[in-house]
Amino acid sequence: MNFHLSFLLLEILVFLRAVALNSPPPLPLRPIPSWRQLQFHSRRLSMFFHFGVNTFTDSERGSGHESPSIFNPERLNASQWMDAAQSAGAQLVILTVKHHDGFCLWPSAYTNFSVASSSWRGGKGDVVAEFVAAARERGLDVGFYLSPWDLHESCYGDTLLYNEFYLAQLRELLTGYGPISEVWLDGAKSPTAVNMSYDFELWFDTIHQLQPGANIFSDAGPDIRWVGNEYGEAGQPCWAMANRSSITIGRSDGQYLMSGESAGTDWLPPECDISIRPGWFWHRNEAPKSLEQLLDVFYKSSARNCLLLLNVPPNSSGLIDESDFQTLERFSSAIDSIFSVNLAANPLSVTASSVRSSSFGPKQILDERMETFWAPMQGESTGWIELDLGKVSKFNALEIREPVNMGQRVMEYHVEAWDSELGWYLVSNGSTIGYRKVDRLEEDQVCAARLVRLLIDTSRGDPLICFFGLYFDMYNLRHLSSI
Repeated sequence: MNFHLSFLLLEILVFLRAVALNSPPPLPLRPIPSWRQLQFHSRRLSMFFHFGVNTFTDSERGSGHESPSIFNPERLNASQWMDAAQSAGAQLVILTVKHHDGFCLWPSAYTNFSVASSSWRGGKGDVVAEFVAAARERGLDVGFYLSPWDLHESCYGDTLLYNEFYLAQLRELLTGYGPISEVWLDGAKSPTAVNMSYDFELWFDTIHQLQPGANIFSDAGPDIRWVGNEYGEAGQPCWAMANRSSITIGRSDGQYLMSGESAGTDWLPPECDISIRPGWFWHRNEAPKSLEQLLDVFYKSSARNCLLLLNVPPNSSGLIDESDFQTLERFSSAIDSIFSVNLAANPLSVTASSVRSSSFGPKQILDERMETFWAPMQGESTGWIELDLGKVSKFNALEIREPVNMGQRVMEYHVEAWDSELGWYLVSNGSTIGYRKVDRLEEDQVCAARLVRLLIDTSRGDPLICFFGLYFDMYNLRHLSSI
């Protein structure tokens, strides 16, 4: 065998070996989420429970001077609350353990304004303990909302004394009830409230010290940011990144919170909080939102790289109203119905503009795992993936996901379908994707196509896509809008 032939065979062997080996993934693009933030992203829905003295005074904000004796939910059944949470598909439940009025739903050693001073359970009850036990029995994660603003405690207004008081109550909650997945706090207070400083950074450090797995929610995180409104709408674009230094808790820019920032240095995904009723606390004369309204909220929150936190307030008897319960069941059933059949799950073929290697081919978008994704050749910030569905399929909603453990990348995209007369035509377009982006077509608009392709127009780096799905949303048809 001559030298040239030997060298050629060696080159072929080297090439075949390179093909056989798995190619490493591209480098993550910072910032990237922590483990606890990835847990947040993976949830389908979280549920809020606003409950306290306001429930018994027909009020949204108490005075802090209510008599504890008015708190007496004689039929309280936290297991029934969890039935409601599970019927909606929630995986995390958050209780207002103390609202602005200062009334504590656990027997705190640091105040006389709590369940221990009420007539409920003869003063021996603990709503927090019952809430946590019921959630754990169902496998649900638990979160607490402890309001910084306190209208009852006389030390409120004294920066040193109140920060000591607040931290003492945090320690009771975070050491007495097992693992906590989210601690929710804000800067909400009246413009006429006593002016004082909260030591947020010390509070945050203490929470992470006592509960390393807990995400902290506030306007400025440090783990989850407020979406900037209470009507359940994320922005377009919606980046999981933002600059914490640009956000002041209690005095933040709502538009900035809705959209985040592509150049943000902190991974700070948004959470959309909204109540199923007009108010946050239960009121006899209020009714839950319609299914149509809740689906609209879903498409403006969970479908825009956000997590929906839906408040469902227990009534004065200590139960979730039947009307709310039924609405939750219908909402969950509708979501299940919409996403039960992925029309792109088994295409005839999937091709792409380029691939980094066989490990990152376009077929990786057919499963919902974050660990498997399509990646183009290194250094390419645009690209496309085309699916041949094998037959003409009708859809009016589509879902795209990025593997956000590698960072959020896509800045602009659009989706096209092929028509024998029109050629390629626009189906939808958007600015950001993130963990989950769902585009719903206009009401009564249905796309019928065999060939569909996703085109990445602009990206912060190599675009990575881990899932693409096509669905038929029957609830987006006008004659069904009253369902």
